[in-house]
Amino acid sequence: MRRGGTGWAAVAAAVVTVVGASVLGPLAGTSAGGAAASRPDGRARAAAPPAAPAHPGARQPVPGQTSVPEPGLPAPVVSMDIAHASDKGPRAVNITIDDGPDPVWTPRVLKVLKDNGARAVFCMIGSKAAEHPDVVRQVVAAGHRLCDHSVHHDTTMDHRSRSFQYAEVTGAARMIEQASGGVKPQYYRAPGGAFTPYSRQIAASAGMRPLGWNVDSDDYKRHGVQAILNTVERELPGGPTILFHDGGGDRSETVAALAALLPRLKDQGYAFGFPVR
Repeated sequence: MRRGGTGWAAVAAAVVTVVGASVLGPLAGTSAGGAAASRPDGRARAAAPPAAPAHPGARQPVPGQTSVPEPGLPAPVVSMDIAHASDKGPRAVNITIDDGPDPVWTPRVLKVLKDNGARAVFCMIGSKAAEHPDVVRQVVAAGHRLCDHSVHHDTTMDHRSRSFQYAEVTGAARMIEQASGGVKPQYYRAPGGAFTPYSRQIAASAGMRPLGWNVDSDDYKRHGVQAILNTVERELPGGPTILFHDGGGDRSETVAALAALLPRLKDQGYAFGFPVR
């Protein structure tokens, strides 16, 4: 899910525009990010965290939660840079689904993806994965990839202690792996995009590529299916990784928007890829 800041700055952006008569118009290329003061979409971040979660799907830490001591970290085994590009090249999109798993909406999203031959990355909140391991295993069985989205979805992660960040990132990874039956998450997406250099190091050291987005569908705002499609059309020139949600409440608009969007993308010759690792 999105908020007005991350703990990194964009390092590079490469956009390839394909001209053609289509519903969604030109397709974007790729971009990649680093550290300091920008959002995953490359725009300036706010100087302070928001006073409240950006949408109803956000979760805050359990009162009284204690953090583990900060350990030494091994050398990263994957890139610490924030991934945006698709492994299928510039004529592809990456579908990413945040804030689940949800026992109602995740299976419906899975059906739409299956009907359109699409694969996606599911960025799961660790506590929800622990509550719904059967849904996590449905995601894995359908050939999708898993992403660590922290234990409690605290969107002020970039203002929290290192020990807190460590507990949130590694704790969620363990919960998701256990819920999935042994499948590890391949990515880490900071809640609200609140990356820090340290949280990216934690993720990369555990074999998870930090994952951003280029297109925020704004589906969590529930402005209607057409509004979601219009947002994707407007932002798609900025890059291939699209953000949707299967958690945080009623996701009927998300399901309907995906059902309309995916066939259009296929008709234009787009592939459905995974973010680069």
